[in-house]
This record gives sequence, structure tokens and C-alpha cells, in this order.
Amino acid sequence: MFKGSLVALITPFRNGAVDEKAFQSFVDWQIDQGTQGVVPCGTTGESPTLSHAEHKRVIELCIEAAKGRVPVVAGTGSNSTSEAIELTSHAKEAGADAALIVTPYYNKPTQEGLYQHYKAINDAVDLPFLIYNIPGRCVVDMSLATMARLAKLPHVIGVKDATNDLARPLKTREVLGKDFCMLSGEDATALAFLAQGGDGCISVTANVAPRACAEMHAAWRKGDAKRAVEINNRLSALHEALFVETSPAPVKYAASLLDKSTSEVRLPLVPAGLEAQARVKSAMRSAGLLN
Repeated sequence: MFKGSLVALITPFRNGAVDEKAFQSFVDWQIDQGTQGVVPCGTTGESPTLSHAEHKRVIELCIEAAKGRVPVVAGTGSNSTSEAIELTSHAKEAGADAALIVTPYYNKPTQEGLYQHYKAINDAVDLPFLIYNIPGRCVVDMSLATMARLAKLPHVIGVKDATNDLARPLKTREVLGKDFCMLSGEDATALAFLAQGGDGCISVTANVAPRACAEMHAAWRKGDAKRAVEINNRLSALHEALFVETSPAPVKYAASLLDKSTSEVRLPLVPAGLEAQARVKSAMRSAGLLN
């Protein structure tokens, strides 16, 4: 089971191409800072605009850089079941520890369609995976009943919950039990998610504040709620600022301030505007990340 602070990795670009050296250096830095798992090729990694070859290469680079020190949970989702199977098969062959598979976006499957989509992946690839439930981006919301059906399959081990519904982890734990892994996908409510029975968070903020995010989770696990709240309060403005425009433009700008990446994103996204930049920079200062 995955616990603590995992990071939804950005994909650094330089002059339009994946900056492989910067990416591997970034993964190494994340692990040195205490991040407990790395997640390449999610939405934050701009998977929608990576070619299939780039997508696979980024996962390979991440596994190579991690060197087994922390789990690699590869983003392999698609709104095409056959494509999701292909990407998940590659992640398995490359040596990923698990996959993160988003609910199919745009084509809006029914609950039965969702079940059959994930069952097909489960049956095709011998790799544990997390369901990524993010109705804000995908429009579909997996019901608890559907998730309970899927949890009976051998490779479905948990969920990345980005519903921002803090009653959801309580209900999920009640129905699916203590062994079902529950990770938050919302930094602003991650601590509350832990209090409601969650195991950790796949974080955007951890791209630029990995040590603080890891320390917050560690404090919570040790029973030091006061320390966890203090860290969360310090990061609160940053959590908000990193979504002032469509992610990952703000977090890539933030990473550029730390010399970890350029601020480049791919169309149809555009770099963070001046107002967003000012807000991100202010939030980073208040979090103690910039002098």
C-alpha cells in the first residue's frame, strides 16, 4: 500500500522537447527531499500532449532515476480502453510498481462502462493499479458501488480521489475496508482527507515543496497533529496559487523559480500570466521556498 506524500510529476520541456536530463534530476531531488512515491505522466505531467513515444520514454526515465528507492506509479490512463491497456503493459514491462488509471474522459461511460473498462485492463495486464477518480476534469464520477465491484478484482488496489468530497473517504473505507489504498488528489484538503481515513496524497504542491509535504504526512502518522496543521497552514496559499490558472502552468512557473524546469507548457495550455506569476511567487515566499 502507498502512504504519505507522492508527487504528480511535472514533465520539464526545453525548446518544445522533453528535457530528459532535467526530468531525471528532478526525480532524484524529489526522493532526496523525502517524497515517498513518484507519479510520471499524469495530468500534471501533461500526458494529454505527450506522444505515445514520449509518454513511454518519460516512464522509463522515471524508473531509471528512481532506482528502486521509492515506488513509481505510472500514469497509463486513456479514454480508449485498448490504449490504456497498451500504456499499462508498457509500464509493467518497464518496471513500474503500479499504474494510475484515470476514468475515461469526454466519452462519459456509464457505471457499467467504467467497470468493464477497468476490468479489461485488470484482465490484460498483471500490474496493480489505482483508479483515478477526478470528475472535475473527466465529467464522470465513479460511484462507490462501482468501486466496490472493481476492488474485488486482483489488480485494483486503491483510488486517487480528486472529488474534494471529504465524506467520500469515510464511506470508501467503510465499504472497502482497511486494505484499500486511498490517496487524495487535492492538496488543499489532503490533511482533512488523512483525518477521514486516507493514506496519503498524490500532490501537485510537492513538485516545489517536497520536503514540507513529506514532513506534514510524517507528522500526521506520528500523531503530531499540531505540527501537521502548522505545515498545512504554511502551504495553504501555495496550494491555492498553483491552481490560479490551469495546472500545470502555475506549478511549472514555480518550478522555474527553483531552477528545476523551464516554465514551458504545450498548447492548448499557455504559460502562467503575469498576475498568476505574481501570486505564485508571493505564495512561495510565504511558504518559505524563496528568499
